[in-house]
Amino acid sequence: MSTERPTDLPETPAETLPEAALRVGEPATASVGVSGVLHSMDYALREMGPKRSLQTLLKLNQVDGFDCPSCAWPDPDHRKAAEFCENGAKAVAWEATRKRVGRDFFEANSVASLKAHDDHWLESQGRLTEPMYLAPGATHYSPIQWSDAIELIADRMRASDPDRSVFYTSGRASNEAAFVYQLLARRLGTNNLPDCSNMCHESSGTALSEVLGIGKGTVTYDDIAEHADLILVVGQNPGTNHPRMLTALESAKQHGAAIVSVNPLTEAGLGTFRNPQTLRGVSGVGTKLADLHVPVRVNGDLALFAGINKALVARGAVDDAFLEEHTDGFEVASEAWAAMEWDEISQLSGISRQEIEELADLVEGRERIIVCWAMGLTQHKNSVATIREIASFLLLRGNVGKPGAGASPIRGHSNVQGDRTMGIWEKPPASFLDAIRDEFGFEPPREEGFDTVAAIEAMRDGAVDVFLALGGNFAAATPDTSVTTAALANVGLTVQISTKLNRSHLDHGREALILPCLGRTERDETGGREQRVTVEDSMGMVHASRGRLLPGSKELRSEVGILCALGEALFGSEDAVDWAMMGLDYSRVRWHISAVVPGFEDFEARLKAPGGFALPNGPRDSRTFNTATGRARVTANPLSAVSVPPGHLLLQTLRSHDQFNTTVYGYDDRYRGVTGGRHVVFVNPDDLDELGIDDGQTVDIVSVWTDGERRAEKFRVVSYATPRGCAAAYFPETNVLIPLDSYADGSRTPTSKSVVVRLEAR
Repeated sequence: MSTERPTDLPETPAETLPEAALRVGEPATASVGVSGVLHSMDYALREMGPKRSLQTLLKLNQVDGFDCPSCAWPDPDHRKAAEFCENGAKAVAWEATRKRVGRDFFEANSVASLKAHDDHWLESQGRLTEPMYLAPGATHYSPIQWSDAIELIADRMRASDPDRSVFYTSGRASNEAAFVYQLLARRLGTNNLPDCSNMCHESSGTALSEVLGIGKGTVTYDDIAEHADLILVVGQNPGTNHPRMLTALESAKQHGAAIVSVNPLTEAGLGTFRNPQTLRGVSGVGTKLADLHVPVRVNGDLALFAGINKALVARGAVDDAFLEEHTDGFEVASEAWAAMEWDEISQLSGISRQEIEELADLVEGRERIIVCWAMGLTQHKNSVATIREIASFLLLRGNVGKPGAGASPIRGHSNVQGDRTMGIWEKPPASFLDAIRDEFGFEPPREEGFDTVAAIEAMRDGAVDVFLALGGNFAAATPDTSVTTAALANVGLTVQISTKLNRSHLDHGREALILPCLGRTERDETGGREQRVTVEDSMGMVHASRGRLLPGSKELRSEVGILCALGEALFGSEDAVDWAMMGLDYSRVRWHISAVVPGFEDFEARLKAPGGFALPNGPRDSRTFNTATGRARVTANPLSAVSVPPGHLLLQTLRSHDQFNTTVYGYDDRYRGVTGGRHVVFVNPDDLDELGIDDGQTVDIVSVWTDGERRAEKFRVVSYATPRGCAAAYFPETNVLIPLDSYADGSRTPTSKSVVVRLEAR
């Protein structure tokens, strides 16, 4: 069967596409190549045209350009003229499109009529151009002046208790916007600062903080590309979610590294990489990346790494000197691993003892090991324990604090790590709040605020009057879709600071505002001067970003400008916080950041270095560990995995290749052989035989939880090479299946990667 999308498919919601339009072919075994370039250029030219494509793509991820609004993969020191991937090009084209959504669009389309369209259709309509207001009981959004919109928000916040306001943040916000945003919330008097980290890498930060003393990774780009001799890519699909990582992995192979893929699904990105910037790639030969694929059972990673650790300790294949000097807990952990039964390890992981021992052989023969992971590890009930177990795996052989070795959680959005560094967190440390107090002269609140799950619960229970979102698509990104949309409807005022129309504008409070902001690609001349912002990548590098395009509308304002205007409206021009000055000059924001956030001293001057600067990282830089004991903590974590009743499957949600987070660029998943639709569920053929379900049959996916069932309707079954008992389907379409109160122990991250479901034939 063909795996190319027909050019004449209608641009209609996936649910209403004719059945014949959805086609399923063989999954790809190679990634990128000339076809990847053609796909990205086709999308860019259709959305931006030739001139805008050149203006943006040649400045994307360049020292004098702007940071990609897509993933948080770091930039190499030596950059190519085309320093972007297929999905990066699509993300830029999505933002820099020539299409516009203005007052005429909203006059012609009621909120109810817009709800009938799917997410791809909504976002493909174009850029928002002016502030819009939905009055209580109104059917249509209508224009509102900026001053009136800002005063409306301020009025609603002043009329309410501070803890009845919620400040949500996506990972797209710059460091400057994030810092002003958390300052605004704390000046108001609340720590209600949920963000997208709560739903993705919160488990990573929680676990790594406990055992390494820092909630970030401990490697650099060069560690991966040049120094590692073994890289484990676990619960991550870089070919779709972080495509520029493939270039670093190819470099690692050229430097002699072995690469192991640990994932329930075999992904094309870790098969053959056809680098379009090399003759080998263009010719179609490419580079085989993964030397070994380990098809771990969904939610089986904890048992797998416990098995590896058990094998290494039993052999004595550990770094005794490192363990003695830098860690504690080894003796207790060793006893716990020794007591674990191999039968249970193999049952829970889906990997035999022999295969685990062979993987331990490979580990034992390598001296510099990196483990990379993404949301395939972080969205389970036992995610924090799993990541602690991976940290122990690294510590056992001294693979922290030396070149080519360490932990590498790969963030999914361009500045999600920077947002947390800037203080976007519902439970900030006392030292950060003390620094805010000393710099600005007010006492910030000390009580823990709402994370994402708690924010939805509070809205559901009528405890929120104002919900303000700095970017993102909260209604689509969050779990338990029907509960979340009902919760949003229970809020007095919902405010979305956005670039494009999305689901969250339609699932709103009793009144709602849409505030259109500048994007990464656009020139920011706030305050009568060209401004720049900064971001932090997955590896703790901070660098500048400056857009090049003229704004899509004269009504667009910067995120910093919007937030500072709100701060001044709330607290007045005589407030201790210099809202007006920060809004006119972002270097003033950076001056404050220098005084408040460790590692940003002399911020403005250090930005002049090409490529920016690295933030301090104790485990990486000096093998110092800011833990409860001052040492790295070796832990053995009790074996656990989700129990699946007979006749059920364990579902993981995932992205298609034509998607970034909740933004759907099209209806294809080229690498998995699916074109023309997204309502598919991937299931092992032996499971289908056992369940009496045919490949191609239409089913409802029904999740099973303690409070009842949830249903995602009309999905086509696709026979696919998944581990027995496991299944996969795309989000956000299947977020409806994830119970709000099913989340990771310790981090409260929704369990989007381990949902117990059954398939019900229609």
